[in-house]
Amino acid sequence: MARGSTTTRSESDAAESLIGRGARIRGRVHGDGSLRVEGSVEGDIQLTGDLEIEDGASVTGDVEASSLVVAGQLTGDVTSRGSVTIRATAQYAGNVGGSEVILEEGAAFAGRIEAEFDLPAELSERPGGRGQGSRREPAGR
Repeated sequence: MARGSTTTRSESDAAESLIGRGARIRGRVHGDGSLRVEGSVEGDIQLTGDLEIEDGASVTGDVEASSLVVAGQLTGDVTSRGSVTIRATAQYAGNVGGSEVILEEGAAFAGRIEAEFDLPAELSERPGGRGQGSRREPAGR
């Protein structure tokens, strides 16, 4: 009786897809699971999982994902249900929205960031005693 491998892959490993170096995709990409882009995508990407754009890779289109890490080039608007990390090697042009946005020093960024955050107490108190508390603020340009 033949048996399969006794090693099991985690659910996140099994659901990860790869667009390899040298691959060029034109058109809309959507699906369940996560995606790592090492090549080029021209079109919108919509995922239930995470998206990673590697250094040297490029994506031109709007992105919707659970979380996003950009180390390569991205041109388009991003909507993330989780964190968005723009690495120092990234070149990003577009608007980004997520629960947390991390912009590393050295990254090239042109756009608008929308994230919910709490202002520190010293900034939330305005002259006249009217505090603002938690606010949604667009940042950057």
